[in-house]
Amino acid sequence: MAAYNKTVYIICGPTAVGKTAIAISLAQYLHTAIISADSRQCYKEMTIGTAKPGADELQAVKHYFINSHSVVNNLTAADYETLALGYLNEIFAAADTAIVCGGTGLYIKALCEGLDEMPPVNDAIAAEVQQQYDAHGITWLQQTVREEDPAFFAVGEVQNPARLLRALTFKRSTGESITSFRKGEAKRRDFNIVKIGLELPREELYNRINHRVDMMMAAGLLDEVKELYPLRKLKNLQTVGYAELFDLIDGQCTLAEAVEKIKQNTRHYAKRQMTWFKKDKEVRWFSADARDVITGILRN
Repeated sequence: MAAYNKTVYIICGPTAVGKTAIAISLAQYLHTAIISADSRQCYKEMTIGTAKPGADELQAVKHYFINSHSVVNNLTAADYETLALGYLNEIFAAADTAIVCGGTGLYIKALCEGLDEMPPVNDAIAAEVQQQYDAHGITWLQQTVREEDPAFFAVGEVQNPARLLRALTFKRSTGESITSFRKGEAKRRDFNIVKIGLELPREELYNRINHRVDMMMAAGLLDEVKELYPLRKLKNLQTVGYAELFDLIDGQCTLAEAVEKIKQNTRHYAKRQMTWFKKDKEVRWFSADARDVITGILRN
């Protein structure tokens, strides 16, 4: 670890593994605040389906990048880098440590390393890809990216149309996978970074995911989605837990089928998150249900 006097603890891992509870416990122990690294919890209108920290949790520890933007705002990883560095400056004015907690790998990469310079894309190609997506939907987009950019499809957020649209546009504009440009030198940061990965046995994690979806439905996820239905074409709403229920409202499936699809897509997303984070050799892995996990995180 470099000899900086400020440290950021990154708590990462798959959805439903228990990151929030551990991040809050760590923040309370260190008397500091948490910056979310979740690409959807920042949107005020998306609450139940994004598994935001509850009111008591938000009151227990100050959180940044939760309920901070409207769903009509399209935030990028570059936006997150700028915002998160600003949040850190504010936190470090009063504390020597900060916690970053979330499962959006590209956001964490942006904060820790910065983003690589990308060549421009062709605006006409971007418009054409968007038109094709509008006409044929997410299934077409996923299949096309799978065929044309398998490298991105293997590690990308393939339930996220915005990521898929960018990947496909980039591939058709440059002839290269967008993943091939993510190899630049990391930017220098003036703070230490400790990356902590949380994991559970697959069966236990998948059981947690299934239970969480059931709890979301019981908490009123369908009502939340109905309120957002007029905005359903927004890229930010084409995400797991929302897209499936939009299909239900459109009469494309039954309620039981929609709920099962949410569970299935969430499990797939968790698998892709683990693929992303396991490739980062700087991540120190802990069992999420270990009794001494906080002690282990703080141990040098």
